[in-house]
Amino acid sequence: MTTREAVVAGRFYEASQSSCREQIEQMLPGGRVELELPERIVAGIVPHAGWVFSGALAGLFFAAVKQQMEEVDSFVIFGAVHSRTSAKAMLFDAGQWETPLGAAEIDEQLGGEILQSGGGLIQADRGSHNFEHSIEVQVPIIQYLFPQAKIVPMMVVPFDGAHKVGAVVGQVVAQAAEQSGKKVICVGSTDLTHYGPAYYFTPQGTGEAANRWAKETNDQFFIDLAVSMQADRLVEAAGTYSSACGGGAAAATVAAAKELGAAKGYLLAHESSAEVMARVYKQSSTDSVGYATIAF
Repeated sequence: MTTREAVVAGRFYEASQSSCREQIEQMLPGGRVELELPERIVAGIVPHAGWVFSGALAGLFFAAVKQQMEEVDSFVIFGAVHSRTSAKAMLFDAGQWETPLGAAEIDEQLGGEILQSGGGLIQADRGSHNFEHSIEVQVPIIQYLFPQAKIVPMMVVPFDGAHKVGAVVGQVVAQAAEQSGKKVICVGSTDLTHYGPAYYFTPQGTGEAANRWAKETNDQFFIDLAVSMQADRLVEAAGTYSSACGGGAAAATVAAAKELGAAKGYLLAHESSAEVMARVYKQSSTDSVGYATIAF
């Protein structure tokens, strides 16, 4: 059996089982999610920075799912791709992922059906997942809230076919629900604008006003495309405006959500690392990364 070991435990989130669980408990909402939500959540977009920065936003989405359904059979997780390039989406099709909370099993049946239906858009490629963090940081949260759930990890490069990958997945998930009542949630992992000298992106200069532009204008344009279900425009927008590192993952998520009956997205939270630095650490920052949580 192929086991993918955790590679960012101890850096992006706590490495021991007890500390990891405690960190999740601290970043989850303290009560009900009192926000406007879809009648039935089928998908979501979440950030993937270190939990001290964006964990609460990711936790908000999974808590909203838990609020609507006690159990989920599987999560298809579309990941951003920071470590390599590929002409196809890369599916981790068999085995398990190890985290501080134990092993998350791969839904090999669902993954196989996706692979079979994916034509030339999706390939089985476990090795490419070894050093990518964008999916890994979601898995312990899923394990904590949905301990019996399986996962289907898929890295989606920002290519022209990204939204088609999502459409395929949505169709397979819809068919599984119809035939066997299987409960599957699709999750896309992306951060938004990486702004500042550290990211070589400073079209508005530097400082508080520039960071505010990155969030309120550059991020927001990408968010607006996502909530209005314009999956086919997200990859181009992310590349043209440097507004998301996971444009492919976001495009796949929105397309999957549309296949599963979603008519629009609901923005649950939107924050930047500069705002977190100011609020939590009382420090200003010349660099900033945007984070958003969207439910479909």
